[in-house]
Parts: sequence; structure tokens; C-alpha cells
Amino acid sequence: MLTIRLSRIGKKNKPLYRLVISEKKKDLYGDSLEILGSYNPHSKELKINAEKTKYWLSKGAGMSATINNLLIEKKIIEGKRVKASKDRKDKTAPVETKPAAAEAPKTETPAVKA
Repeated sequence: MLTIRLSRIGKKNKPLYRLVISEKKKDLYGDSLEILGSYNPHSKELKINAEKTKYWLSKGAGMSATINNLLIEKKIIEGKRVKASKDRKDKTAPVETKPAAAEAPKTETPAVKA
């Protein structure tokens, strides 16, 4: 299946991305069928060839969640935004510690009947 997704280029700590179309299982940094544009996350600048993108989408190509959201934001396609990131545990939440003394089971001696 063909997919439109981002391929990272640029320097360390200064990423730039290419919008490429390639096989979903294929390596992003190898050969791609076509480069559709570029995205600069620092300036939020998206350069894209809208005609080629619409062409590939009409042929049944899929797209990543990030690309979907970028294309909707730039009004190249219409639709709803998709959640692009996974939920992670909140690292700022307080961690509950259980003291050993408080957790020790209390044993009661049974009352002796006379």
C-alpha cells in the first residue's frame, strides 16, 4: 500500500521533513516514488505540490495522521483532524508510595471463651 508520510532530513536538532510517497513497509530514507513537498516545523511552513498529492490520493494512497492534519490545516483536503500522538502516562502525576508499616496486616488475637 502506498502512503504519504514525512521523511526526516536536516541537521541535528534542526529537523526538516520531506513529504514523500512510498510503500508503507519500505524504508523512508531509501528510494521513494516521488517527493511531494517539504515541511519546516520551526516556521510551520509547508511547501507542497497540491496537484500531485490529490492525484496520489485519488489512486488510493493513504497518509499518516500528521500529513492528514497538515493537509486539512492548509485546506488542501477536507475532513476531520486525526489524533496523531499516542497517549502516554502522565509523568507529572504523584507516585503513590506504600510504607511497609502501614501495609502490614493487623492480626488480632481471638478472644478466649471461658
